[in-house]
Amino acid sequence: MKTINAFDPATLGTLPERRQALIRRREALLGPAYRLFYQDPVELVRGQGVWVWDAEGKRYLDAYNNVVSLGHCHPHVVQALQRQAATLNTHTRYLNEALLDYAERLLAMHHPSLDRLMFTCTGSEANDLALRLAQFHTGGSGVIVTDWAYHGVTASTAACSPSLGAPGAGPLRVYTVPAPSGGSEGVGAAFAAGIEQAILRMQAEGVRPAALLVDTLFTSDGVYGAPAGFLQAAVACARSVGMLVIADEVQPGFGRTGTHMWGYQRHGIAPDLVTMGKPMGNGHPLAGLCARQDLLDAFGRETRYFNTFGGNTVSAAVGMAVLDVLEGERLMENAHAQGAYFSQCLQALARRHAWIGEVRQFGLFLGVALVHDGDPARPAAAATTRVVNGMKDRGVLISACSRSANVLKIRPPLVLERAQVDVFIEALDDCLRGLSGS
Repeated sequence: MKTINAFDPATLGTLPERRQALIRRREALLGPAYRLFYQDPVELVRGQGVWVWDAEGKRYLDAYNNVVSLGHCHPHVVQALQRQAATLNTHTRYLNEALLDYAERLLAMHHPSLDRLMFTCTGSEANDLALRLAQFHTGGSGVIVTDWAYHGVTASTAACSPSLGAPGAGPLRVYTVPAPSGGSEGVGAAFAAGIEQAILRMQAEGVRPAALLVDTLFTSDGVYGAPAGFLQAAVACARSVGMLVIADEVQPGFGRTGTHMWGYQRHGIAPDLVTMGKPMGNGHPLAGLCARQDLLDAFGRETRYFNTFGGNTVSAAVGMAVLDVLEGERLMENAHAQGAYFSQCLQALARRHAWIGEVRQFGLFLGVALVHDGDPARPAAAATTRVVNGMKDRGVLISACSRSANVLKIRPPLVLERAQVDVFIEALDDCLRGLSGS
């Protein structure tokens, strides 16, 4: 398994003494399962908007953090959190009108068939709950995901996350299909054919189908979302055998695509379940799941669900504040405008640098595939690692994704401005010139 953009402990001795001590202390206290970004890890101490600062006072453009999609420490969100935390913080077993107001507002942004909402703290929990609902409703255990997907870190969601490694043991039977790459008009039919083959494998093994679980921009697979609408054939195929369709909107959601609030809306589909997380609380641990009434009513009659912190009063206040900012500052429109400019600049770089094989852009979610000599069949993984670390050295934070580890993963806060795109492009141009020079 490739570990993309992770610190290599073998290089520890090359770092400044303070950083070495901090890393050793972290390892002793937290263990080896945690990973650090970058060959020379960054110690961040402060953030504001699209900028973060390290312990030495160096400023970085955060072009990777979609968790704080409104920007670091947005004052409206911080004030809402502070007010509610100073008033009352309790759970969903008590009546609270503010939570209901938030639920109504959020549901109104979704497809009309999705008329119920359940709250969790993380996207992993939301996906875990969605899988439970799918198993309950279908009586099946077969789940289809793409072959380099990431859907969470609980036992069931980790099993559905090939990018974390081999699927773990558990009640789910996970079947993988190739990501819908290429962006051509035939991509929908090809992806649906992969779904059909996975269903045939299930049936041959006596496994009952349960769910098709997709990140609607296929962000860990390499950022694929074109052409809009291509998911319809796959959804129809899954539903033909009774599978539920789960749209994982943890990364694509909340206006990031620039054209729709949710990635599934670009494809003109109505999922049975939609999961949300990360930007839902702009850094506060808030996540949730939208569902059809009939699915939740049947589930609720047979089992109980309670999440101590999911849907607490502080989280409801934070979630409402996030929607205030998204709408009040017209951030989806900004994602559309700045994303288009970002893509134009990257395409201009591609004409100068054969390292860039393809630019994939959906609002302010971008993937840049790096290849050797312009050949898409020759992914440049080592060069991608150098670029990610070189960008960090030049004051820009990004990461990488895809099975081949050659796609720059770019997802800045939605408050990004044109001048900050220019900062990014200048740094990337310099990195690519350095690659060519070497």
